[in-house]
This record gives sequence, structure tokens and C-alpha cells, in this order.
Amino acid sequence: MKVQGLSIHVEQHGSTEPAIIFLHYWGGTSRTWSRVAAQLQGKFRTMAYDARGWGRSDKPAAGYALADLADEVLTLARGLGVNQFVLVGHSLGGKIAQLAASRRPAGLLGLVLVAPAPPTPLRFPDEMRETQIHAYDDRENVLRTTAFLSARTPPPEIVEQIVEDSLSGSREATLAYPTASILEDISSEVPKIAVPALVLAGELDQLDSIEQHKREVVARIATARFEVIPRSGHLLPIDEPEELARRIENFVLSLST
Repeated sequence: MKVQGLSIHVEQHGSTEPAIIFLHYWGGTSRTWSRVAAQLQGKFRTMAYDARGWGRSDKPAAGYALADLADEVLTLARGLGVNQFVLVGHSLGGKIAQLAASRRPAGLLGLVLVAPAPPTPLRFPDEMRETQIHAYDDRENVLRTTAFLSARTPPPEIVEQIVEDSLSGSREATLAYPTASILEDISSEVPKIAVPALVLAGELDQLDSIEQHKREVVARIATARFEVIPRSGHLLPIDEPEELARRIENFVLSLST
């Protein structure tokens, strides 16, 4: 569909609201959520999309600031006629979801942050920053990055999906995270979040620690509760899709009780 003049690819199923809108991580696409969404189809309307610059969506030369990406998901929700919805954001998608939720959009019932990037700037050592800049240059780098982010090697077909998705990003999109997005400070906006929030961390996450999630995210959201998913690394939708879907379903159902 068209969002702010861009063609954005959306995978959606079902019609029962609240709708669950999935935001993928830097390097992912809507397919990152396919095994999670499959567990929820028939119970809720599920919507996963390729953020600009990734997958089958348009790849503009600019427009990758967090404000642009928050505008994108909220415009998408309105354009698809969603009345009530829950945002589920993973990693960078979680930082985008934090900013979107802080605007208190009409119809937003809840927020699920899955190993979210923190709202404060992350400043990595030069060597690590350089590694991130080249994380998705080629298949070898994608596999190396995935090995760091995952708790275990995914099934072969999922590995191929990850490689294809990660290599689908435009140069502008792949550079936006290590050079801009993680440096943006939205910490003054996040306390404005007023809907119930669930923050989920992977027990074995090597990128964002449990303590970091508590300190940087949970402490800033008055409505947040925090849970740890065992045996999972940073890529929770890949490592533990069934358990992640169960936690999301329980949270969404709790919003109507």
C-alpha cells in the first residue's frame, strides 16, 4: 500500500481486532515475524510490514530518522482502517514503537517491546561500529551477525530467509542504524507512553542485556512489566517464535479484561 508516497509491502491476515502490528529489526523484513504471526492468525488481525528500505518496500534515499519511521507505522495503521491495535516492535522496531506509542495515537491499546533498542543513544567502540556498518554487506557477514544475535543456529530454511532479508536492504537503510538511529535520543518522549506495555528480553541476548532493558526501557515506562524468555538470544522471533507468540497473545487478551 502507499504510505507517505512510498509503496510499503504488508502481510496481513484475519479481521478480528485488536490488530497486532509487527515492526521488524534492522536487517529483517515482515518475514521475520512469519512464525510468530502464524500462531496468532485466527485469533487476531495480524499485520507485518517491510519498513522502507527493506524487503519488497520502496527504498528511498532519505527518510530514515526515527520520526519518519514512527510516522510510517501510524500512517500504515490508519490507511489499513485499523480501529484498535497493539504495536509489537523488535530491536530497532522496538525503538520506533516506543516513539510511536509516546504520541498516544487514537486506537492504540498496548505495546509489546521485544528486545527493544534503548531510547537513549548507544555509542559503540569504533571497531564494533565498523562491524555493524558492514553487517549486511554479503552472505558471510550476515551469517556472522546472525550467529551473534541468535542463541542457536536456526533451521536451514530460516537461515536462507534471514540472509535474503538482510541483503534486501538499501545502502541507506543499512547505514541508518549504526550511524544515526541508535544515536537518536528519545528518552524524553518515552515516559509519555500511557498504554499497558510488555517488555520482553532474551535470556541469552548478547547485544542488549537484561539489566540494560530494566534500566533504559522499563524504568522509563510507568505502565511496563518485564519478562525474560529462556533460551533465547536477541532474535526472539527466530529463536523462540511459539513462546513469544504465547506471551504476546496473553498480553493482548489481558487488555480486554
